[in-house]
Amino acid sequence: MLLGFLVVIAIAIVRLRNLVAVIMLTGIYSLHAALFFVALDAVDVAFTEAAVGAGISTVLMLATLGLVGHEESRPSSRAWLPLAVVLVTGGALVFATLDMPRFGDPDAPIHRHVAPRYIIDSPRETGLPNMVTSVLASYRGYDTLGETVVIFTAGVGVLLLLGGRRRDDEEQE
Repeated sequence: MLLGFLVVIAIAIVRLRNLVAVIMLTGIYSLHAALFFVALDAVDVAFTEAAVGAGISTVLMLATLGLVGHEESRPSSRAWLPLAVVLVTGGALVFATLDMPRFGDPDAPIHRHVAPRYIIDSPRETGLPNMVTSVLASYRGYDTLGETVVIFTAGVGVLLLLGGRRRDDEEQE
C-alpha cells in the first residue's frame, strides 16, 4: 500500500506545473518513503529521510521559490536529451545490481564477516545495547562527523550564495 502511494505521488509530481504544490508533494513523498523504511525495519534510514528529505529539502526549495517564481516554464520543444540521460543512468544502476547477492542471503559476504563481529563484540566494546547506535556513534563516529561537516558546509555555501546574489541585485538598482 505504501509503495502504491509512492507511485501515485510521483505521478502527481511529474504532472503538476505549480512549483509550490510540487514541493509540498515531494515532502509528502519523503514522509511516505520514511514510513516505507520503518516498515522495512530501517529506522535510522527513515529518520534521516524524514529529517533531510521532508524537512531540510522542503524548506530550502520553498526558499528558492522566493527567488525564481511559482510556475514552471516549459521549453517550446520537447527535450529528449534529459529523458535519454535518465534512461541510461537508470539502466546502468539496474545493471550494477545484477551482481549483488540476493536480498537476505545468509551467505552474502556482509553476513559472514562483518555482521557477526558487530553482533558479538559491539556490546562489550562500546557498552551500548543498541547495535545501530553503537555502529553509527562508535565505529563510524568520524564518518558521521564528516557527513555533518559536509552538510553544514553545503548549507552555509547556499546561504552565502543566496545572500551574495541579493546584494548584487541591490547594487545594480
